[in-house]
Amino acid sequence: MSVELPFAPVDAVIRRNADGLRVSADAAEELARRIQEHGASLAVTAATEATTDGRKTLMPSDFGIDQVPEKDGLELPVAPVDRIARLDIDDDYRVAMDARVALASILETYADETAAAAATLARHADRRTIKAADVETYFELEQYY
Repeated sequence: MSVELPFAPVDAVIRRNADGLRVSADAAEELARRIQEHGASLAVTAATEATTDGRKTLMPSDFGIDQVPEKDGLELPVAPVDRIARLDIDDDYRVAMDARVALASILETYADETAAAAATLARHADRRTIKAADVETYFELEQYY
């Protein structure tokens, strides 16, 4: 599976949570892949919500968002998030612009939480670099966080 999300903004999200640690390219790639999987899954659930309401357009409320944040305040770009949203849903669905921004906001929060945990794991391992293994370990231990 190709990753729709560019690694640079994902790297920036990790770095803002790294508290001085270095970030490997593999860590950014792994987190981008996880963000994509999570976003596609959320879109499937949102599509089910929209269908229940008799719509083919995904709205922010389908993602559980009432107040959509400003697009300019997000690190993750909206266009790739739109492509992520469409990965596992039927082509008949549309994703409203404010729903794209809402999903980007949800995914950025998800990335922040994961990056902070990965940084903790790297420090626990007495390393100065966050690696893909730290991201993977977080998901193995996620139930304990």
